Amino acid sequence: MHTWSLDQALKLRSQSPHHILEHQKAFLTAHLDHAALTPFYSGFFKHSGLDIHEIACSVDLSDLPMTSREDIEKSPADFHCPQEFMSDIVDISQTSGTSGSPLSIPFTRGDLDRLAFNEAVAFAGAGIRQGHRVMLSVTLDRCFIAGLAYFSGCVKLGATAIRSGPGHPAAQWELITEMQPSAVVGVPAHMLATARWAVQNGLNPADSSVEIIVAIGEPVRRPDMSLLPLGAELQEMWNCNLVSTYAATELQTCFCECSQGCGGHVHPELALVEIVDENGTPVPDGQPGEVVVTPMGVEGMPLVRYRTGDIARLFAEPCACGWNTPRIGPIEARLSQRLKYRGTTIYPEMIFHVLQEVPQVGAAYIEVRADFDLSDHVTVVVGDREDGSMDREQILSLIQARIRVKPDLRIETIESVKKRMFEHGGRKPKRFFDYR
Repeated sequence: MHTWSLDQALKLRSQSPHHILEHQKAFLTAHLDHAALTPFYSGFFKHSGLDIHEIACSVDLSDLPMTSREDIEKSPADFHCPQEFMSDIVDISQTSGTSGSPLSIPFTRGDLDRLAFNEAVAFAGAGIRQGHRVMLSVTLDRCFIAGLAYFSGCVKLGATAIRSGPGHPAAQWELITEMQPSAVVGVPAHMLATARWAVQNGLNPADSSVEIIVAIGEPVRRPDMSLLPLGAELQEMWNCNLVSTYAATELQTCFCECSQGCGGHVHPELALVEIVDENGTPVPDGQPGEVVVTPMGVEGMPLVRYRTGDIARLFAEPCACGWNTPRIGPIEARLSQRLKYRGTTIYPEMIFHVLQEVPQVGAAYIEVRADFDLSDHVTVVVGDREDGSMDREQILSLIQARIRVKPDLRIETIESVKKRMFEHGGRKPKRFFDYR
């Protein structure tokens, strides 16, 4: 098992890209050796005739197969390590289930240590330091790995965790007032609701102790790194530094922005990230494509070239924070949610970004059904925050101006929309319902 040293890691990120790459080769070699112990990868490596050590030295994974979620769903055990490692399993987590049936992911003691290291480095980049108090407005139950990761990262960094959970705003403010956290980890919409509750009750979030908000689960930036309306309002109300994250349970890795807010840093000890087009060919830096991740150092369920299905961009130039590691830009769409509508390819995220510009929209989801003219039938369902003040034509015109098509629009109460979004019982709201 690799010994994760926070001091060494922070020094490595300031080295030259060439120096970082040389260190990364050793991590990749060890990871491919370990992955070769699993039934799925051992079969391919054995029959392909490829020298995985040569591949690791060149850091060119293009000859290796890409792994999909469907591969894991077909035979999860084929991705598990031999029994001598599986006997060290100390946690079994599950994916959120918002884009399909949840996957169960085994974590060894080494995996949890790696996870703590990941979050500690991420927090350090975001400006959180030893001795800071970090309020975790996320759940740690229901096989949710992220909450456990944030807590472990705080402990490893030497910060103090305040495990508030995603409770009612009144309870959140009671803890903020009493505990004086300097940072909060939470879902942007929840943090915004907490701020609005405070204003309605005579409190000013900008006067609180909170200096950093680590946003999880929802996008707060556009592809050009500018803040979406949700992120802008959140940052203004709290008068804080807003940093965004990107993660997936099966990757066992989180990519968090630094204080510069220009993409989630890729940790050289933990991951190799590729951005590829529809044919699996790498795209130039700064161009959108599918995020493919090789999460190195994982023991329980090692993956190689995992296709996330998420669309984003990779930026390789040095960051203004002083780190020379690549960065993943905001997630722009999901391939599985690609829609063909009246001759135009659109993604639900494009519509959700537009709806953020309408203050009256308190919640929204999209329904899509198959149509007879080889075009998807798209219905946008929005919850009216102000009960009757919403202008249907204004919203439709705004959507059409941004994405060139005008879907169907249904306006409901915010309560009914939120109920629909959470009726699947998942941890995250479901915003896309595919009936094709």
